[in-house]
Amino acid sequence: MMDAGIIGGAGYTAGELIRILLYHPEVNLNFVYSTSQPGKPVHSVHQDLIGDTELKFTNLINKEADVVFLCLGHGNSKKFLLENEFSERTKIVDLSTDFRMKSIDHAFVYGLPEINKDKIQSASFIANPGCFATAISLAILPLAQAGLLLEDVHVNAVTGATGAGTSLSKTTHFTWRDNNFSAYKSFEHQHLQEIGQSLKQLQENHSAAINFIPNRGNFSRGIHATAYTKFEGNLEEAKLMYSEFYKNAAFTFITEEELHLKQVVNSNKCLLRLQKFDDKLLITSVIDNLLKGASGQAVQNMNLMFGFEEKTGLNLKVSYF
Repeated sequence: MMDAGIIGGAGYTAGELIRILLYHPEVNLNFVYSTSQPGKPVHSVHQDLIGDTELKFTNLINKEADVVFLCLGHGNSKKFLLENEFSERTKIVDLSTDFRMKSIDHAFVYGLPEINKDKIQSASFIANPGCFATAISLAILPLAQAGLLLEDVHVNAVTGATGAGTSLSKTTHFTWRDNNFSAYKSFEHQHLQEIGQSLKQLQENHSAAINFIPNRGNFSRGIHATAYTKFEGNLEEAKLMYSEFYKNAAFTFITEEELHLKQVVNSNKCLLRLQKFDDKLLITSVIDNLLKGASGQAVQNMNLMFGFEEKTGLNLKVSYF
């Protein structure tokens, strides 16, 4: 049994991590660090955990923990690691944007298991991918692997309100979000950089644009993304290419079914559907933004880092209704 800690324990992604790790057979959740909630029961914030744990938030860290998850706001993980030291054997999984772009300044491995499983298994530091980046990358990476991303890709994706975190803003209030729909950060969303990095990892000469329109939906969780680009092959060839690419993926599946969020919410799955329209290939991708797009994938990465079976602790699917 290994000891795990969570830094930044009051947010949505931390809540999902706590729920998973409390029942992970190989993990003891040793501490949940929060500067805003020290001394309070964890279940006072994550109220569905009443009766599941008596753990309290703390403003102290266990420097000897086996693994630490950073659930801090973007820009704060670097600062926290500069101000706090862990043992040489402590492994880190960061859920912010701070280390996702490859750099000689850090040793973090980009934690998308579908393309980096071998690197993750030998890594000590993981940069967990963003939620939109996960859904969109998984939709188009097989095309990059085949060297077929030669034209622009057009992406339209909708995320739930939890994607904005717990901090209130004008666009997260119920009165604004309910019965509403809007686009934001068109063509300039921050996840485009990491998507491009992953594409170039598989198709070095990739230079075509990813034309991405992110949208806010009036639901709590999930991402529904559609991506299309020119594709000269037929649909069966595309399905064969995708099935081969994901044949060893633990949580990514190709399906013939029309996709919707209830198929993946509360699970660590990514479901993909392929359709051909004239010279265009349309790929639909759905994930839970808090699980495969954040905390579930973080635990998937932890499992790989410590040599556990990849799905351990991640049988999360609840009722379809």
